Amino acid sequence: MRNSFRQYIVAAFAASILLIASGCKKDYLDTVPDNITTLDNVFTNRIMSEQWLARIYNRVPDPWDQPYTTQWSGMTDEVDYTWIALPMNNGALVPDGTARLWNSYYESIRMAAIFLENIDRNKELLDVSNGAQLVQQYKGEARFLRAYYYFQLMKIYGPVVLMGENAGTVSTDYQIPRSKWDECVAYVIAEMDKAKADVPDAHINSSGTPDLVQTGRITKGIVAAVQSQVLLFSASPLYNGNSEMGDFKNLDGSPLINSTFDKEKWKKAADAAKAVIDMNKWSLYKEDHADAFLAGFNSSRNLFWNGWKQEGIWLRTASSMFYGWEQHCAPRNTQGNAWNGIGVFQELVDAYRMEDGKAITDASSAYTEEGFAPAKPGFYVDNTSNMFVGREPRFYAHITFNGATLPTVPKAGQTYVGFFFSVNSGKQGAPRDWPKTGYTARKNIHPSSQFNPVTSVGRPAMLIRLAEIYLNYAEALNEYQPGHADILVYLNKVRQRAGLPALESGLSQDELRNHIRMERRVELSFENHRYFDVRRWKVADQAEYHQGGPFYGMNMDKGTSLGNVEFHQRTVVLTRSSWDRRNYFWPVPQADIDRNKQLVQFPGY
Repeated sequence: MRNSFRQYIVAAFAASILLIASGCKKDYLDTVPDNITTLDNVFTNRIMSEQWLARIYNRVPDPWDQPYTTQWSGMTDEVDYTWIALPMNNGALVPDGTARLWNSYYESIRMAAIFLENIDRNKELLDVSNGAQLVQQYKGEARFLRAYYYFQLMKIYGPVVLMGENAGTVSTDYQIPRSKWDECVAYVIAEMDKAKADVPDAHINSSGTPDLVQTGRITKGIVAAVQSQVLLFSASPLYNGNSEMGDFKNLDGSPLINSTFDKEKWKKAADAAKAVIDMNKWSLYKEDHADAFLAGFNSSRNLFWNGWKQEGIWLRTASSMFYGWEQHCAPRNTQGNAWNGIGVFQELVDAYRMEDGKAITDASSAYTEEGFAPAKPGFYVDNTSNMFVGREPRFYAHITFNGATLPTVPKAGQTYVGFFFSVNSGKQGAPRDWPKTGYTARKNIHPSSQFNPVTSVGRPAMLIRLAEIYLNYAEALNEYQPGHADILVYLNKVRQRAGLPALESGLSQDELRNHIRMERRVELSFENHRYFDVRRWKVADQAEYHQGGPFYGMNMDKGTSLGNVEFHQRTVVLTRSSWDRRNYFWPVPQADIDRNKQLVQFPGY
């Protein structure tokens, strides 16, 4: 592999952040004239063809580019973005306002189709010693990315329009209806199977070791992991036997989501996840320590900068986590200018269990909201509320609370985070830069981060990691074959890595389903799963999963000292529009409905 393409891949990932964030296409293909006849130039020149492929990668999402680009966590019961009012949350999501993702993914789908149609005629590329092999690999990457972008559209908009193999021209008939959900899944899986045959097991450099410069490029393992996600979605209640979607149908009356439950879909999902596990290419990141609590804490916290080589299946080399995540989450008493505004809801805070694995609602739990505790060095200071004491290790790795030690480099003399009204990160004296909830996210914030001088530890973002695959497998197997020993084996692997005790055998299918769902909520928090999980489970209208109505936090208008009782009161911090069935999917942009007379809108819009 020539260095030029390696550089283009890295540059393309970096450039994608600017392209997506700006929404501007003025310079999108500035190395290639807009006239379609220039395809002859692009696909007779090796470098230009490789640039084209690199740009197809641009739409791979950055999970930590929050809050301005990747906003899924802010549309759930996980977090509030202080500065942004999202249409999904205030009932203002309308067909005229959803073009960005629809258009950008279809743009990339067409770019992939053009690549697949034309790369075989690149004689300059074919004439190199391994040219035929490179062309086949490149085609596999483009084919996978095209299928992956269809899957992204399906998650957001439901059954989509499959454009076929040809890129199309101005004379192509684009009056095409949506394909049924099962047809979309079959197409995506089949295309990924074809791609899997053409991409390598790993990208290896000339010395025979993994080529880190090509981190993020498609491999067989990445394809298999995404297939696990696709089949898990397809087996889930929203798409499998959902009779309540009978009115979601094409103009010919054919339903777009199958109302007949098929248990075998869960088997396919379980088999797909197990196939990834059986590759034996990855392992859960763990740190040893004589203190089991510290082992769980260090493993959970340091995973994101020390564990990606071990646990990360699909990585994104260029990530906006520094300005897109760390600075928005960091409390104001961080050295430099931190924005302190990605507020974690009480609903998620309450999901973290006690150190013994019990829920805070368990009658025998040691949890209490009365009184204040002495310091636990490294975690919280004297006079911290007892509601934050004795929690599981991930709580301290993921959540910054009133009295917590700072997750970043502190300003001089400021050793803890205060969110009560009159303190360093509270509401007083800050027009916007305070969390409405009295908590901020702490996960994936490196302790050496500061903003003046700027210090940031660069690291890839994990799009898919092994813990997710373990949970995919446990969930699918519990639905298909309750009582199978592997359910507890793989669920407990994730729990025990995090410092929680193993669950014992004898639990019912319903009990294990609740444990699996809670584990996904905590282990994968802020990683853009919650939005889609509550929808595919078809539970977003249930009180314990509520995605609309009132959301809770601490009382940010109260408090002049750390141990202030008035601050530590569960308070409705904001109210979102009530859940509506139409929120399961986004509306297709109205312009596309107007152009394509066969394209139906999701009912309710």
